[in-house]
Amino acid sequence: MTDAKGANGPLSRLAAGVVVAACAFLPVQAQQALDQPAGPVVLTIQGGVGRTNQGDRAQFDMKMLEKLPQKSFTTQTPWYPQPVSFTGPLLRDVLAAAGAKGSKITAVALNDYKTEIPFEDATRHEVIVARLMNDRPMPVREKGPLFIVYPFDTKAELRTELYYNRSAWQLRTLQVK
Repeated sequence: MTDAKGANGPLSRLAAGVVVAACAFLPVQAQQALDQPAGPVVLTIQGGVGRTNQGDRAQFDMKMLEKLPQKSFTTQTPWYPQPVSFTGPLLRDVLAAAGAKGSKITAVALNDYKTEIPFEDATRHEVIVARLMNDRPMPVREKGPLFIVYPFDTKAELRTELYYNRSAWQLRTLQVK
C-alpha cells in the first residue's frame, strides 16, 4: 500500500481530481478567445464586452459574422415599397460572441447616426444584424454593409416609429452600456 506522500497515493489521486474539476469551472472566455478578423473590420463592439480581440473591443469581419448561425425573414419596411428578405446573425448571437452584457446598446452608423436599443430587445425579438438583402450583400449606398432589422411583420408592436428608429443601417459600432 502506498502512503499519502507517494506519487500514486490516494491523496495524490484526489488532488489530481480536484485540479481537473477546477479546470472545468474556468471562465469560458478564458478558454475561447475571439478570433482575429482576417478581412476588413465591418463591426466593432465596445463597452460591456467580455471577449475581445483588439484591446478592449470585439471586432468582426464579414466572415466572422457569416460563421455565426444565420436567420432569414421577409418583412415590410418603411424604406422599401415591397417586402424585403434579410439574412444575418441574430443580434443576441453577435452580442454573445463578444461576451457583451449591459442594459442598453447604442448603435452607430457610418454617418454617425446613433440610436439606442434596449439590451432586452436582443432577447425579446428576433432582431438580426442583416448582411444580406434579397440574398445579396448590401453595398453602402443600399444601407449596407450591415443593417439592424426587426421582424416588423411578426408583431404589431414592432410596426411603429419606435422600432423603425432602432433599425440602424450602415451599422459600424455597437456600444454596450
